[in-house]
Amino acid sequence: MRLPDVTVSAVDAVRSAGAYVADKLTPTVRLGVTGLSGSGKTVFITALVRTLIAGGRLPFLKVEAEGRLLRAWLEPQPDDSLPRFELETHCAALAADPPRWPESTRRISELRLVLEYLPRSRLLRQLGSRRLNVDIVDYPGEWLVDLGLLDKDYATWSAEALTLARSSRRVANARAFLDLLPRLDPAAAQEEPLALEAAAAFTTYLGRQRTSGTAYATLGPGRFLMPGDLAGSPLLTFCPLDMAPGASIGRGTLAAMMARRFESYKTHVVRPFFRDHFARIDRQIVLVDALGALDAGRDALADLEQALEAVLRAFRPGQNSWLSALIGRRVERLLMAATKADHLHHKSHDRLERVLRLLTDRAIARASAAGARVDVVALAALRATREAEAQQAGTVYPLIVGVPMAGEWIDDKLFDGLRETAIFPGDLPDRPEEALAAAEAGRSPAAGGETLRIVKFRPPRIPLGAADGLGSALPHIRLDRALEFLIGDRLT
Repeated sequence: MRLPDVTVSAVDAVRSAGAYVADKLTPTVRLGVTGLSGSGKTVFITALVRTLIAGGRLPFLKVEAEGRLLRAWLEPQPDDSLPRFELETHCAALAADPPRWPESTRRISELRLVLEYLPRSRLLRQLGSRRLNVDIVDYPGEWLVDLGLLDKDYATWSAEALTLARSSRRVANARAFLDLLPRLDPAAAQEEPLALEAAAAFTTYLGRQRTSGTAYATLGPGRFLMPGDLAGSPLLTFCPLDMAPGASIGRGTLAAMMARRFESYKTHVVRPFFRDHFARIDRQIVLVDALGALDAGRDALADLEQALEAVLRAFRPGQNSWLSALIGRRVERLLMAATKADHLHHKSHDRLERVLRLLTDRAIARASAAGARVDVVALAALRATREAEAQQAGTVYPLIVGVPMAGEWIDDKLFDGLRETAIFPGDLPDRPEEALAAAEAGRSPAAGGETLRIVKFRPPRIPLGAADGLGSALPHIRLDRALEFLIGDRLT
């Protein structure tokens, strides 16, 4: 081998080694993304990644506003055991004619986004650009609320679950299961066919509650509604029985079989999720359809408040809780995000944010424990409407304009999903207490005696790009504020 060849090979080796070391030394933020029912977490991740890669307008993300964000791109995810978030499939849905909302994911998935930026310090800039890996972990909200099962025994969980099923806001959907309950004697001999029938009835109740239009809380056990490869497993073949908390359970009884499967569910489903995924999250955003809950009224608000408390308990463990004993570190920042802000005029965006802040503050007070730094934002990761005004009898009305989904009704008008329509959505009151009081009393939470008009809109059509297959950035509301809170401090 000639000397020049040796020299070139040595230089290449050094460069390769340097790149390897640089990759290993690149700091990583693990960002958890989850959402309560109907909150739009798939759209949030899709919009976040596309906007950063395409260089969309993000004026409140300081690294972008200061001209220090150089580029963003995707790299293979580090966890080979996790499915990849199907970004390209979701982008294709938005590029279809007509465009479609991406399908919700029913499992955990991951995506690695790399951000290259210049340090804020001029001195440090002389050393070149820096990189930050953002590992986005998408998981169902039901799995998060399942963490609360870990500090309960079967009898306690049964009593709580049946109290909920018998509540006014759930009893109609639980009727078939509750009618079966008298046949489920906890002290009777264990019987597999009866257990299968009971678990199926309980699962049907959970499914009906979730799709009823008034259930904004996540329902557990979470895998009952998202069984995946566990479908038909004894892990998912249990249900609550009518028994008091702390009741003794005899051997060989139906209660003993149910209790054993409840404990197995915690051991083989809940604990692995906590150990392998939840405990590794650095930053977390929880998406909440607070506007939908306001519009649906008292029962939906009660469900939402219960879910927020469960979420806060998971992220704000007390000194004597099971979670504080297991977790080696805590989530540093937690963002509660009220989605679908584009369903309101911008005058109400701050008001929607204040409603969620009030609900979150109530949940924090009940959870009463130290934990992550918590903030609140109202956003629309993908804006489906634009704004306009109309004047009538000397009064100017703020409107939103978009294409309502087929089958939507408003003011006795049925929409076909094809035509753009201007809608006066109503305004939220300035004080969040007024909005909550009105919704809880069965009145419209809109200000001034108006009616709140909440319509589901079709997404805007976003053409795909030829270069990366992702296309242009997506229009949004306050996505930049969310990003600044979640990762802005890591881009200095």
